[in-house]
Amino acid sequence: MKKVLVTGANGFIGRSIVPLLMKKGMEVHCIDIKSPEESIPGVCWHQVNLMDSEKMLKLMLDIKPTHLLHFAWFAVPCEYWTSPENIHWVQASLALLQRFVQCGGQRVVMAGTCAEYDWNYGYCSEDLTPLKPATLYGVCKHSLQMMLSAFSLQMGLSFAWGRIFFLYGPYEHPDRLVPSVVRSLLKGTTAKCSHGEQLRDFLHVQDVASAFVSILESEVCGPVNIGSGNPIKIKDMALMIGEKIGRGDLIALDAIPVGPNDPVLLLPNIHKLHHEIGWKPTYTISTGLSDTIEWWRCQE
Repeated sequence: MKKVLVTGANGFIGRSIVPLLMKKGMEVHCIDIKSPEESIPGVCWHQVNLMDSEKMLKLMLDIKPTHLLHFAWFAVPCEYWTSPENIHWVQASLALLQRFVQCGGQRVVMAGTCAEYDWNYGYCSEDLTPLKPATLYGVCKHSLQMMLSAFSLQMGLSFAWGRIFFLYGPYEHPDRLVPSVVRSLLKGTTAKCSHGEQLRDFLHVQDVASAFVSILESEVCGPVNIGSGNPIKIKDMALMIGEKIGRGDLIALDAIPVGPNDPVLLLPNIHKLHHEIGWKPTYTISTGLSDTIEWWRCQE
């Protein structure tokens, strides 16, 4: 039986991935600095600070996981792009990796980001697009990926690196794009957006979690882009939310400026995810937004 350790298990992606692992019949151990809002029968929960190296070593020796899914990171909207916390998380992640190998770990999958790529290229392929991150967050994630790759090859460890593009869904931070539009419309207030011409690939968080489980179970190594393969303009996504809520009149396009590092085109090549791993999304943009809107209705 696979014994999986999940970091950041109470986070946006983590809380979606744990039930999927349980359904696969795996022994699941969760790490987070916060206790879960709802307990899942059969899941072993460990409320530990990943930065505490002594407690982490003891925990690893007690669990001896065979597989590791690493999601924990500093993720406060806007702040995470430039925060020095990114450097601390590289250090903590490397210590976690070393402990995992020392305790007999077999396969590790970590969460990367599209911010590792050179966004001037627009269409991002794992094997072709230059890796030229423009932010401290992107630099730290890519540096960790390179160290993970070199260390894993030296130690004979099976590893993969899931590069996440754009996700949305229940439990997302309220200040991010989709929830900010949804919450504004549910309250009957104007949802201020940019021109919205940016073309993006959005994926429901449940599908992101499912993709990571498929990567974990596969033998594919190295970076894997995670996306839907169905690009959509941001303005069309906002208008779809407006139509579903019945308040499209409150969508204000061109009401806020576009950021200096916000390219018109930013999409993943998902050939490896679809064809080598054999994964495809369950949600469409329409069904995913309906699910997300309904969740936020219950929170307001």
